[in-house]
Amino acid sequence: MAEDIKNTATEVAEATPSKAKTSKKIKRIVNSGAVHIQSTFNNTIISVTDRNGGVLTASSAGANGFRGSKKGTAFAAGVAAEKALELAKKNHSLNSVDVYVSGIGLGRDAAIRAISTVGIKIDSITDVTPIAHGGVRPKGERKP
Repeated sequence: MAEDIKNTATEVAEATPSKAKTSKKIKRIVNSGAVHIQSTFNNTIISVTDRNGGVLTASSAGANGFRGSKKGTAFAAGVAAEKALELAKKNHSLNSVDVYVSGIGLGRDAAIRAISTVGIKIDSITDVTPIAHGGVRPKGERKP
């Protein structure tokens, strides 16, 4: 009976298909791209994309070891931007970028400065922070 269990176990192992070999991922070469900086009071998120919007690399202050109120600082934003752009430059040979900045946090300027220190040319800087217009609907008149 023990032999039957061993035989069935080996039969099951032989019957299951083995994993197919996966091909190696091809690195894309992107000469120019875009950097999206989302800066809030609590964190700064940097995404490096190609011209079509496909993300190449991304980093944030929280992903670089900053915790709590330190994530919202300008220094943390600079470190996050440096890390994301160094990876993009090394892996995808990124040379020039358009910068899109969103939000009102402390890391806006520090992240832009970090882009230039990495050695990537900045073509344009655009502020895409949403601006409220019109406001909310006012409360109706009080009923007697």
